[in-house]
Amino acid sequence: MKSKSILLQLIFINLFFLETMAQQIQMPQASPAASISQKIGLTDVSIEYSRPSMRGRKIFGELVQFGEVWRTGANSATVITFNTDVIIEGNKVPAGEYALYAIPEKNEWTIILSKNTKLWGAVGYSQDDDFLRFKVKPGKTGQKYETMEINFVDISDTGTTVAIKWENTRIKFRIETEVDSIVMAQIKELVIDQEPNNPGLYYQAANYYFTNDKDLDKAYEWITKSVAEDAKYWTMHLKAKIELGLGKKKEAIESATKSMQMSSEAKNPDYVGLNERLIKSIK
Repeated sequence: MKSKSILLQLIFINLFFLETMAQQIQMPQASPAASISQKIGLTDVSIEYSRPSMRGRKIFGELVQFGEVWRTGANSATVITFNTDVIIEGNKVPAGEYALYAIPEKNEWTIILSKNTKLWGAVGYSQDDDFLRFKVKPGKTGQKYETMEINFVDISDTGTTVAIKWENTRIKFRIETEVDSIVMAQIKELVIDQEPNNPGLYYQAANYYFTNDKDLDKAYEWITKSVAEDAKYWTMHLKAKIELGLGKKKEAIESATKSMQMSSEAKNPDYVGLNERLIKSIK
């Protein structure tokens, strides 16, 4: 009987404890979690971090000490992820997850990619886990950033710059990805090494060749096949641009005129305007 009473008391205590835990007050985080992602060429890049604020404090040189490893944010380590191999400031980095640390100095920062992504901030950080270290020069921002911010700027078809801004300081580093060799391998496999019955493949290959200043004669061959099998206003417009690039002005005007008619019928004013401007540039 006594043991049954003790068991009931333990059950009551556990239930009370669980209920107390469930009644915690929900409050805003001092350094809220954030994540950003960007498609760069054929690569997905993402960064997960927490965003501390100044709150009247001096940041670099005081709160964030010069010469010491910083988590590049708050709370757990900032993590940067790539789903393909990339090149960061000229250094090859395999696909994967990396903790993003920094060692700020007054005139130069060391940026670190660590293979250990499971730490709370820099607690337990070891240089033995470093995959890469490189130097960057800090710059001044045109405005004060109360809350730390990381974003992607200067985005191109193959790369982007990561910008980290807090207080009046900004640091940047460049990420480049491989695109051309991958796309060219696909074009060789799907278009060059066989004759597909998909006009869309011919259009894609022609568009890539035209956009990237490759063999215009080959691009013209492919776009001609595409429009012969299934003409669209956008494929006719590309045909006009390639013809103009080859000096075939008469043919370019004819293709642009046809594209303009088709895009007008499809109620696409953007392509109507593109064709009008292309024809005007030739005349």
